[in-house]
Amino acid sequence: MLDADDVRRIALSFPETVEKKRWGHPTFDVAGRMFVTVPDDQSSFAVRCPRLERDELIAAEPEKFWVPKHEAGSNWVRARLAALEDADELHDILADSWRQVAPPELAN
Repeated sequence: MLDADDVRRIALSFPETVEKKRWGHPTFDVAGRMFVTVPDDQSSFAVRCPRLERDELIAAEPEKFWVPKHEAGSNWVRARLAALEDADELHDILADSWRQVAPPELAN
């Protein structure tokens, strides 16, 4: 089963990613912009996701993706680690979030 260490390992594999603590949680940034965080219980993680895509994602796989009420107005979605198929799926989700904030010269 995937865990927070897998999130950390994959996030740090992307160019120029740095780990920081925010709100007492590990977060991962590229070029000073956060693209993933692992909340308290470490059973899930949050990534950037455009709102229109986020709604479709949640509707298609509600057992995997959700948004807490306090994050409803944001461009973030949470994913349950236990619901992911494998490390490749985790990598793809994190890579998509990373590309949303990475400078173009890194994301190409």
